[in-house]
Amino acid sequence: MSEASNNFFDVVIVGGGLAGASMALALAPALAKSKRRIAVIEAHPYQQQRLQPSFDDRCLALAWSSKQIYQSMGIWDELAKHCHEGQSDGFAAIKQIHISERGHLGVTRLDQQKEAVPALGSVVESRVLGEVLVEQMKLHDNIHVFCPASIEQLATNADEVSISLIVDPETELEPEPESAQAQSKHQKIKASLLIVADGVNSQTRESLGIKVNQKAYAQTAIIANIETAMPHNNIAYERFTDSGPLAVLPLTRNRSSLVWTVKDEQLDDVMAMNDAEFSQALQQRFGHRLGQIKKVGHRAAYPLMLMTIDNETLAYQQRVALIGNAAHGVHPVAGQGFNLGLRDISALAELIVAEVQAHKSADLGNDELLSRYWQWRQADIKQVTRITNGLIKLFSNHSTSLAILRNSGLFLTDIISPLKHVIAHEAMGNGILQGRMSKMAVGQSLL
Repeated sequence: MSEASNNFFDVVIVGGGLAGASMALALAPALAKSKRRIAVIEAHPYQQQRLQPSFDDRCLALAWSSKQIYQSMGIWDELAKHCHEGQSDGFAAIKQIHISERGHLGVTRLDQQKEAVPALGSVVESRVLGEVLVEQMKLHDNIHVFCPASIEQLATNADEVSISLIVDPETELEPEPESAQAQSKHQKIKASLLIVADGVNSQTRESLGIKVNQKAYAQTAIIANIETAMPHNNIAYERFTDSGPLAVLPLTRNRSSLVWTVKDEQLDDVMAMNDAEFSQALQQRFGHRLGQIKKVGHRAAYPLMLMTIDNETLAYQQRVALIGNAAHGVHPVAGQGFNLGLRDISALAELIVAEVQAHKSADLGNDELLSRYWQWRQADIKQVTRITNGLIKLFSNHSTSLAILRNSGLFLTDIISPLKHVIAHEAMGNGILQGRMSKMAVGQSLL
C-alpha cells in the first residue's frame, strides 16, 4: 500500500482524550521526519467540553517523571505557560506528601527539599491539560483529527487495519477543501497500526473481541474542588479512612482538589447532602489541618473498578496496541492511574521511534514490536495493581492489631531516612525498585 494514499495512515489512534492526544503528540515529531501520518478518531466534540468526558474538572496528580515525559514531548512548558499567563489556575506543584490514617497518630511525610528536587509532582486539572493537548495537535501537519466521528466497522488482519467512519462534516481540527473526502458523511481509512485509547469501557476493545477481567471495589470516588480557610502550602494529603482513602491535592490559592472514596451504600446519602452538610462530613473525615472547609464546588461520582486485560484474547490480535485506561483500570489510591497510562505512551512511542530509525520502510504494526511493548508493560501494570489492591485491603481491615501495625509502619517510615528516601523516589517515578526505564522517562506513582 502506498503511503501517499489519501486514506492511509501509519498509525490510527481511537480515542482523542488525554491518553490518545498525548500518544499522537509523542509520535508526531519523529514520524514527520519520514513523512508518516497519524489519525486520531474522537467521538466527542472538543469545543464542547461538557461532552468531552476526558476534559472535565477532575485533577491529575502527575509524578515527577510524568512531568519529564511531557517535557520530552515539548508539552510541559506550554502547559506551564498556559497556566501562568492567567488562562487557568488549575495547576500547582506538590512540595510535600502527608500520609496518615484517621483515628491514629502515625504519619509519613515526604519532602521535596530532602529529595533535592523542585517538586515531588504536580496537580493539573484534566480540562486544562486537554486544552493544551488539543492546541498542540493543531501544530502538527501529520496529525489528522476526525472529530466528532464514530466507527461503523473495524477489521484487522496480517496486512492492515481497515476502518469505516461516520464523520461529522465539520471536522474541527483538520479543515479541508470543500471537495475533500473528509466532508463526506462516510469515510474509509486504512493503517499499519491501531492504538486503542478510548477508555476503561472501550467499545473498540470490545468490538475486537479482547476480553477483560473486572472486579468492583464496591467503592465510589467523589470528586470536587474545595476552598479552605488555611493555605495548603503545596502539601498533598492522603488519608486512609474506614470508608476508603481520601486525597486532598493542592491547587492555586487556598483551593484543593478532593478525591473522597466512599462505600457504595454510602454514596446516595453523601451526594444528597447540601454543601454545608457535605463540608461538615468531610471536615470530620479529613480533620482541621487546613482549617475550616469554606466552599465546595461541583461534585461528581465515579464508580471504582479493577480491570485487567485477558492476555489470551489479546494475543490473537494483529496490529493492535492498548494504552491508558483501555489497557488497565486501577483504584485511584496513590494517584497511579494516569501516570501508568503515560508510561504506556512513553514505552510504545520509544519502540515505534526506534523502529522507524532502524528501518526506513518499517512496518509499525509488526508482531514483534507489539509483543515487545506488551511484555515490557506487564511488570509495571502488575506491580501497580498489587500495590493498589494491597493498600485497599490493608487499610480496609478493621482488626485492632493490624491497625497498630499500620500506625507503627507509618511512624517508622517517617523516622527512618533511608526507607523514606526509597519511598519518595518511588513516588516521583525514579524508584530504584523499578526495572527498565524508558528513554522518555517512564515513571511511577505519585502518592
